[in-house]
Amino acid sequence: MNLNISQEGVDLIKSFEQCRLMPYQDQGKNVGVWTDGWGNITDVVPGQAITQEQADTRLLSNLALSVEQVNNCVTVDLNQHEFDALVSFDFNCGVGNLRSSTLLRLVNELDFEGAAQEFEKWDHASGVVMAGLLRRRLAEKAEFQEAP
Repeated sequence: MNLNISQEGVDLIKSFEQCRLMPYQDQGKNVGVWTDGWGNITDVVPGQAITQEQADTRLLSNLALSVEQVNNCVTVDLNQHEFDALVSFDFNCGVGNLRSSTLLRLVNELDFEGAAQEFEKWDHASGVVMAGLLRRRLAEKAEFQEAP
């Protein structure tokens, strides 16, 4: 399997990420790290704004890593919607979490229904349910379950 994320998948990710053209210090998973665009942390220059085109290009570059990671750790064939959902999950949660997840294990065992039920278990930050994460996981689950 060697898929790439679709525009629909990119749009799903964008719907849950905020694009900021002026660099800021992240207060989320990368606390204090200079960030710009759609959560980019590479080649950020504090105080130097970027363009929307640069933000979108950086997002696609950053997504390439998640695409590669999903292609590498999924051992079964996926449809585009399943792949896009897993890339979104990986982009947000990180490959370490995807690799060690029951979600991935169930996907690789071809238990797609069971795997779909795993998305919303990833709605916590620091032990607290986060409404935004729950919305994202439910959207990823819906994308994962969409018929090809």
